[in-house]
Amino acid sequence: MTLTEDELRSAVERELPGVRADLERLVRIPGIAFEGFDHSHVERSAEAVAELLRGCGLEVQIVRGSGQPAVIGHKPAPAGAPTVLLYAHHDVQPAGDPSLWEGDPFEPVERDGRLYARGAADDKAGVMAHVAALRAFGDALPVGVVVFVEGEEEYGSESLDELLATHKELLRSDVIVIADSGNWDIGVPALTTSLRGLVNCFVEVSTLKSAVHSGMFGGAVPDALTVLARLITTLHDDSGDVAIDGLIGREGASVDYPEDRFRHEAGVLDGVKLIGEGRLTDRIWTKPSVSVLGIDAPATGGAPNALVPKAKAKLSVRLAPGDDPDSAYAAIRAHLEKYVPWGATVEVTLESLGAPCVIDATGPAYDAARSAFATAWDGTAPVDMGVGGSIPFIATFQEMFPQAAILVTGVEDPFSAAHGPNESLHLGEFARVCLAEALLLRNVAGLGE
Repeated sequence: MTLTEDELRSAVERELPGVRADLERLVRIPGIAFEGFDHSHVERSAEAVAELLRGCGLEVQIVRGSGQPAVIGHKPAPAGAPTVLLYAHHDVQPAGDPSLWEGDPFEPVERDGRLYARGAADDKAGVMAHVAALRAFGDALPVGVVVFVEGEEEYGSESLDELLATHKELLRSDVIVIADSGNWDIGVPALTTSLRGLVNCFVEVSTLKSAVHSGMFGGAVPDALTVLARLITTLHDDSGDVAIDGLIGREGASVDYPEDRFRHEAGVLDGVKLIGEGRLTDRIWTKPSVSVLGIDAPATGGAPNALVPKAKAKLSVRLAPGDDPDSAYAAIRAHLEKYVPWGATVEVTLESLGAPCVIDATGPAYDAARSAFATAWDGTAPVDMGVGGSIPFIATFQEMFPQAAILVTGVEDPFSAAHGPNESLHLGEFARVCLAEALLLRNVAGLGE
């Protein structure tokens, strides 16, 4: 017999102090998989995760393909019970400008019920939610588990396909829990059922062989920065909707997102109008978006009185669920080549692609998850929500394990500031997440009976 609901509540409560302490130890390791960072910290992070999983009674191995180390822990299922794959990642985003943080990004500190540190939410708390559920059961785990903790998710999961193919049989499972998303609000849990895809690319325009005097030639010769600026303005129509032919968009989000809440959570300045048309949830979940992430150009402080010969921008295009990244990139490139003004040359190069996904969140495993969430949140039913960001590997899991039910959960809330300065974890919500995962494992075990 597995543990009762009351026994699981008590067990999770008992384990939380140790889980919190181990989370703080993990976030002190600056495991950043980006080029130019000390990857020995990623190795240390993988070793720390492996030690945590061994402490839960799992057989553990650190694996790698062509990239950073991942950790796989495994415990076989009791006779007749299903197997659940628990995913998270132990690498983190770079901290960015330290002056924007209220403290050391890698020294966790609690303020007002939140734990602040890089990775405190994304996604080392996801790792520790898995650990908390396993510790709560101890030797009474009612399902088989495979814990897969990736080491380069923030850097694009470049070797993930290789790892999944190499360890496919070990990772094969009936239910996959991906703890890398968030909840709808503090006090309101959620299952993520759609995510946008991604095309990141560079566009470079050229008008001159080299810089020339702005007084001698300005007025007849277009400078590259003006060309780039005019080209960028063609990416949206007057309302702010994306104006690239060939990108799809759709409606259908069932959750209402009040504008005042959205503006507050996004930090939109007073007087700044929102762009696009339609429901907010459609604009950020099920329609494409285009953002300019950066521009290579002379800094204003040292800019000479000369026409700039070349200018380059990095574009990030989020794709609606149902779109295809390859055809979307072809449409983006065709648009930029068509609308570049004044005969300037234009070069478009691809940085990365990511597939969008839609999850049909119906069936016994999803019912088990919703029941677990409602119990952990004291009767508040979870909502199905979309995410405007991208987790491209979910489509990979869908393709490789088509019979598995994929549950996208997470520990973040609208104020977690993942990827930004002062990232944080709401400790009260984290406790609910840990309980919900333990209850989920208990509920899923019943599906095998």
